[in-house]
Amino acid sequence: MTSQFRIAAAPISWGVSEVPGWGRQLDAEVVLAEMAELGVRATELGPPGYLSDAPQDLLARHGLTLVGGFLAVPLHDAGAAERSVEMAAASAEQFARCGADVLVLAAATGLAGYDERPELDDRQWRTLIGTAGRIAEVAAGHGVRTVLHPHVGTHVETEAEVERFLADSPLPLCLDTGHLLVGGTDPVALAQRHPERVGHLHLKDVRADLAEQVRTGAVPFAAAVAQGLFVPLGDGDVDISSMVAAVHEAGYRGWYVLEQDTALGPDSAPDVPRRDTARSLAYLDQVLSRW
Repeated sequence: MTSQFRIAAAPISWGVSEVPGWGRQLDAEVVLAEMAELGVRATELGPPGYLSDAPQDLLARHGLTLVGGFLAVPLHDAGAAERSVEMAAASAEQFARCGADVLVLAAATGLAGYDERPELDDRQWRTLIGTAGRIAEVAAGHGVRTVLHPHVGTHVETEAEVERFLADSPLPLCLDTGHLLVGGTDPVALAQRHPERVGHLHLKDVRADLAEQVRTGAVPFAAAVAQGLFVPLGDGDVDISSMVAAVHEAGYRGWYVLEQDTALGPDSAPDVPRRDTARSLAYLDQVLSRW
């Protein structure tokens, strides 16, 4: 892999998710071993508890370091804000202890999964902005950066919501090319409009036909993932090459995290996550080699 770029993986590419009933959950030793076999040297944490509360030895056995991790908590609910800040503080402390430096925050609805999301009123939106800011301050106290992840089924999903968040909050974004496209945002255009707000990068490729069905409500998000919404880099409709060019030429030197959301059914071939991640790594290496 092109050595000047910081490339990482994530357990979700192996179907490991915090969503109840998501699919077959592979053992952490299997997932980390396959990452290492593919030449990956860093990973995000995965769901709470998946790699244990103290994963340093587990990661070290596979030659992996920790980038950070994803945390979806309600930000809009004043009654739940304290608990959300406490959870973020615990995550940030864990990340710092493990040498990681980024908390990837999502504005959860409080419902299970990502198939439904109630609308927010202005008061709830202001609470969301305030809670996100408090979490960023707490995380910074541990030496950890906070980035806001626009995510399907959360309260920052659509292009209008992404732009509103950028206008109302100083937090940088995690540009997840897949979730942005499913939510109706061109990720390349977003990066070009706001190059200074790119704080982290999740690289996904997406089938635009299925993305449109999720966007219109014809197919629930989890069902679309099971149907192959996310595909290896280069096989879908995201312009990965232009995305990399946009952030690299703007000075981005952070992590390029391969995150291909996968849901493994009972009949899924066991080598699918490894095979698809290998294809994505090969495609990304081809793209990055231009620099």
